Amino acid sequence: MKKYISYTILSICGLIMVIPFIWMITTSVKSQLEVNKGNVGFLPIEEYSTYEEDGTTYRITDIKQEGDSTYVHIYNDNMERIRSYEKVATSDIKSQRKIKLHFENFKKAFTKVPFKRYFLNTILVSVLTVLGVIVTGSLAAYAFAIMRFKGRDFLFYFFISMMMVPQPVYLIPSYVLLNHLGWIDTYQALIVPWMANIFTIFLLRQQFKTIPDELFDAARIDGCGRLRTLWKLVLPLSKSVLATAAIFGFIGSWNSFMWPLVMTDSPAIRVLQVGLSYFSQEASAQTSLLMAASTFSILPLVILFLIAQKQIIASFASSGLKG
Repeated sequence: MKKYISYTILSICGLIMVIPFIWMITTSVKSQLEVNKGNVGFLPIEEYSTYEEDGTTYRITDIKQEGDSTYVHIYNDNMERIRSYEKVATSDIKSQRKIKLHFENFKKAFTKVPFKRYFLNTILVSVLTVLGVIVTGSLAAYAFAIMRFKGRDFLFYFFISMMMVPQPVYLIPSYVLLNHLGWIDTYQALIVPWMANIFTIFLLRQQFKTIPDELFDAARIDGCGRLRTLWKLVLPLSKSVLATAAIFGFIGSWNSFMWPLVMTDSPAIRVLQVGLSYFSQEASAQTSLLMAASTFSILPLVILFLIAQKQIIASFASSGLKG
C-alpha cells in the first residue's frame, strides 16, 4: 500500500510539472485569434460561425445583430473577405468547433528573427564548453580522488563551497576581468570561463573513488603513468558518469541566459536564450509565436535527454554519488 501511495503522489507531482510544457506545445499550434479569445485549454480548438448560401458554406464573422437578422462579413476558403456587412437571417448562422493545428507558427517564429544564427552560436558554445568541462573535470577529479598531496581535502571542499555562491555575486568582477582581457562581446567570454565545472569535478571524483586500488596498482606495474592510467583505465570505467556530466554541462550551457546577456551585445554572437528574450519583446502580443519559439528552443534538450536517459540513470545507480 505504501508503494502505491508513493507512486500515486509521484505521478501527480510529475503531471503537475509537465502541464506547463503541454500547454506551451498546444498553444504553439493555436491561431492567435483563438488565443486572443481566451481559449486557454489544451486542445487547439477553433470556434467560428458559418453561413450557407446556394449550397456553398462560407465562414463569417458577426458584426451586429438586428432583430432576426445579423450583419456579417463573409469570407472564402482562403479567409479572404468577399462581402462586407451582409445582412443574413440569424437562424441561418451556425456555430462550428473543430481541432486545427497551425504548424505555420513555427516557420513564422523561426524567420521573424535570425534563430538559425542563434542556434549555430549556441551549439558551438555548448559543444566547446562541454569538451573543456570533461577535460578539466577529469584531470581535477583524478587528482582529488587518487593522488595524495597536502591540502587536498581542504582544496576540494573549498571548491565545493563555491557552488553555494550565486552567479550575480561574481558577475561584475568577471565582467571587469574579461574587459581587461578584451574578451567582452567575443566567443571567448562565452566559452573559456565555463570550461571548468565544480559539479562535474565532484561527480567524477565520486566515481573515481569507487575504482579498486588493485587496478591502479596493476597499471603502475605495467608502467602506466598518471595520464595513461586516466586515459586507459579510469575513463573507460566511467563512461556513464562522463555521459551524465556531458549532458548536464550541455544543458547548462544551452540554457545559459544571464552570463551571455551581460557579456555580449552583438547579434552576430547572440545565443539562443538571449535571442528568445529579444524575440519575446518583439512578439509579446503574439502568444502563439512566442510559444512556438519556446518549443523549438527546448526541443533539442528533450531529444538529448530521451536518448541519454539510460546513461544518466546508470551513472547514479552505479555509484556516481557514493561517498
